[in-house]
Amino acid sequence: MKLWAISDLHLANRSNREALAELPSFKDDGLILGGDVGESENHLRFALDILMPRFRTVFWVPGNHDLWTTAHDQPPRRGDAKYRRLVEICRSYGVHTPEDPFVHWPANDEVFVVALLFTLYDYTFHPPGIDNPVAWAADSGVICNDEVVLHPDPYESREEWCRARLAYSMARLREASQSGHRLVLVNHWPFREDLFKLKRIPRFSIWCGSRTTENWHTRFKTAVAVYGHVHIKGTHFRDNVRFEEVSLGYPRDWQREIGVASYLRQILPLPPSHYVA
Repeated sequence: MKLWAISDLHLANRSNREALAELPSFKDDGLILGGDVGESENHLRFALDILMPRFRTVFWVPGNHDLWTTAHDQPPRRGDAKYRRLVEICRSYGVHTPEDPFVHWPANDEVFVVALLFTLYDYTFHPPGIDNPVAWAADSGVICNDEVVLHPDPYESREEWCRARLAYSMARLREASQSGHRLVLVNHWPFREDLFKLKRIPRFSIWCGSRTTENWHTRFKTAVAVYGHVHIKGTHFRDNVRFEEVSLGYPRDWQREIGVASYLRQILPLPPSHYVA
């Protein structure tokens, strides 16, 4: 029984939808969906209609695109209300979400805890001395669509919403750590600023996480940390902890001819080489 992960399916793109529909069955295995399934409720339903019959268990965390308010959803929902609606849809399919109890997953003669997180971002991935991060990014010609379509309601700002999500997540991780089991941390946004690798648009970093999560992999006993958002797939190690970026991405980011299954990343069991950096 394996646990796989993929994020950033971006099902607003027709080629991504067609490729996902061709995914073979992994009926004995689990799948982590690491956010940015799409922008609408229908994108999420499309994905789950395909994936639920093909995997034993499915886990979901939201990305920024999932939280956008668009005319495709009726009625349009903003901020936390949009998130709660997506959680409701996932639960109707039997999918695990960040609002549900963490799941214990046996592998490698060990039991791991799959910790689903939704932390958002707080504009802190930037050099010291930046008073207005959004203006700093805009000076380089970079503005994330989130500034227009990702609303923080009922919070005053995305930073305030992020602080609330970080506090909620830390409380749950502290509780989970008491079990003694190692964790599989799952979040859409990178846990560390040094995992942000977009050299062409470096100031996009402010929409990519929070400094609060930089030490979570050591603060909470972690085996693997799973994330997406950056669209640069890869395996990295920090403090002997494995970090997996699991994005599929936009059509330009992947090769249709080799299929979506080729982009699934195995999270558990841990490959022998992944016990030591």
